[in-house]
Amino acid sequence: MSHIPPALFVALTELVPELHVHCVEPWCLVGSAAARLLGAEVDVADVDVLVSRADADALAALWADRRDAAHAPADDDRFRSRFARYRFPGLPVEVMGGLELDRGEGWQPVSPGRLVLVGVQGLAVPVPSLDDQIRILDAFGRDKDRARANSLRRLRQPSVLSIVSSS
Repeated sequence: MSHIPPALFVALTELVPELHVHCVEPWCLVGSAAARLLGAEVDVADVDVLVSRADADALAALWADRRDAAHAPADDDRFRSRFARYRFPGLPVEVMGGLELDRGEGWQPVSPGRLVLVGVQGLAVPVPSLDDQIRILDAFGRDKDRARANSLRRLRQPSVLSIVSSS
């Protein structure tokens, strides 16, 4: 696995326990943080969390003092959710409650698919499986998402081992 950047580690150590305690429905990380946790060599500028609408509302009440009200999400013509950005140590956290995507065929819910747990210093962090992350990122269709999907695809390639003969 690639090294977890210190800023991501700091954010996860505070964020993940709170999500486990306060989210009623299943949740997971998506985007660059999720890709990095599976070993992709990608930069991580924030932590994207996919939650239910009800859990997004509960987190909004819980983290009202952390909210970055000045931040507006990009691509709001393609994405809609109960969105909020919060200030956390290390990296900002973006919560997307009931995320939906419109690729020109109307609004469709974004399903994380099969979740896997990644261990980070004793924390169980749910992320979509490798194939599901690639599917999600391909569906998002932005340049940065395609680059992340390609980084994840490289993880599928088998390692080549040199065999040395001593004859």
